[in-house]
Amino acid sequence: MGKSNSVGKLQNMINLSFEKEEAQSGQTLIGMVSIIYEGRFDSVSINSQIEDSSDVFSYIELQGKKINHPYARLSIMKKEIINPREIKFKVFTQHEPDNDTSIVKFRATLIQEHKEIGSDVKFIQIKK
Repeated sequence: MGKSNSVGKLQNMINLSFEKEEAQSGQTLIGMVSIIYEGRFDSVSINSQIEDSSDVFSYIELQGKKINHPYARLSIMKKEIINPREIKFKVFTQHEPDNDTSIVKFRATLIQEHKEIGSDVKFIQIKK
């Protein structure tokens, strides 16, 4: 029981959310990371993994600024975060599901001195 409590506690330090819970190939998804943690941290990492695929989501906007980051992981140093409590971003993928739907796991992680101190996971569906 203690383990599940500690996981819940970690997840309460950071919250990952999306405007939609599903998308189609080539469609932009808008996400937000809210930082609830009041203590010190060095960076935030956002990862995406499309299950049963080597395809990735590309990060195309961060805090209203256009970026070109075609990799599954985006690391953001604290000094780059304009509002220290929220990070807005946009992503997209050209992934086409083999079946009707592919599942994507997004994970936001709060990092302090190379250690994970909090995280949150959300699942998104890519529909044909």
